[in-house]
Amino acid sequence: MGGLCISGARAAELKPETVQAFDRYARDAEARLEQRLRPGGRFLWVDDAPDRARQARAGQVVVENRSGQDSTPIPGGLIHDWIGAAFLPGVTLEKLLARVQDYNRHKEIYQPEVMDSRLLSRNGNDFKIYLRLMKKKVITVVLDTWHDVHYYPLDATRWHSRSYSTRIVAVENPGQPEERALPPGNDQGFLWRLDSYWRFEQRDGGVYIECEAISLTRSVPAGLGWLVQPFIKSLPRESLANTLRETRAAFVK
Repeated sequence: MGGLCISGARAAELKPETVQAFDRYARDAEARLEQRLRPGGRFLWVDDAPDRARQARAGQVVVENRSGQDSTPIPGGLIHDWIGAAFLPGVTLEKLLARVQDYNRHKEIYQPEVMDSRLLSRNGNDFKIYLRLMKKKVITVVLDTWHDVHYYPLDATRWHSRSYSTRIVAVENPGQPEERALPPGNDQGFLWRLDSYWRFEQRDGGVYIECEAISLTRSVPAGLGWLVQPFIKSLPRESLANTLRETRAAFVK
């Protein structure tokens, strides 16, 4: 299997102004998310609309775009902000957390998108992890990614977590003798940053899980929109939906 095999596609460069714009967006998102964690705040996004919670309890994975559009243009890139939820009946918060924090097994739970996974270190509720990701949509891209993940208990029935990518490297010819990593921030630009914000609440005879995933990619290049646009604009939503679906499937047979 080859990665990043897009004939004629120019490499994209991650520029400082692009990183700064993404960081500003992420800070604003975190300020908004903090409102849900305060006393009296509505912790779960599904509780903002009765239909969402009803669909989740019926076994559906509910996913929406936070900004009301597929992506938000910034100088030199695009921000993708998707949020989704699912309900896991008959599951306890303790068992859920034990499973999602078992990062060495993520390659089993989330295959084929997660090709490899490793816990690098743990200090209490703080984790450093490695994931090799495969993104496939007309083309196939393989990425080596490193993340810092932090878990926070809110009370006996509610936890939340924050995951920040610390390094993302595109891989050419993955699994082959000629495998090589491209320079970070100077590749095809299909994933430059990924911040994920999770909430978990035990109630109604199970656990609600929610995730807001904010990612940064290149802009759609002129002349290759027909090939690159479906990858850049469809995959963030599909990846989030698959992650929620596979988490649910790990518990609900």
